[in-house]
Amino acid sequence: MTVQRLHVGKRLSEAAIHNGTVYLAGQIAEDTTQNIEGQTREVLGHIDRLLAEAGSSKENILSCQIYIADVKDFEGMNSVWDSWVPAGNTPPRATVEAKLARPELLVEIIIVAAQK
Repeated sequence: MTVQRLHVGKRLSEAAIHNGTVYLAGQIAEDTTQNIEGQTREVLGHIDRLLAEAGSSKENILSCQIYIADVKDFEGMNSVWDSWVPAGNTPPRATVEAKLARPELLVEIIIVAAQK
């Protein structure tokens, strides 16, 4: 089976699609001047865009991994997540505190989803 890749770069692809499953790279905010809520909103927007491009949507998320730089931001991140995730379609999820690639990054989210 062929693997389709989206937005292929030197280091990574933003998404890979194989056998009806969409794998997104860790999504981060471009505007790192924002607080946790702003960065989370931006990241979820990237996820919406990439899933749509891959023929999927947030209703089809199979699993989610969320990395936050400081556990004190857990509630702020969750407030944005809760308003974004579709009721009745909340995916299996893990959230961990982690040192991210750059200190200004507050959240990184990885998604695996089924195509529609």
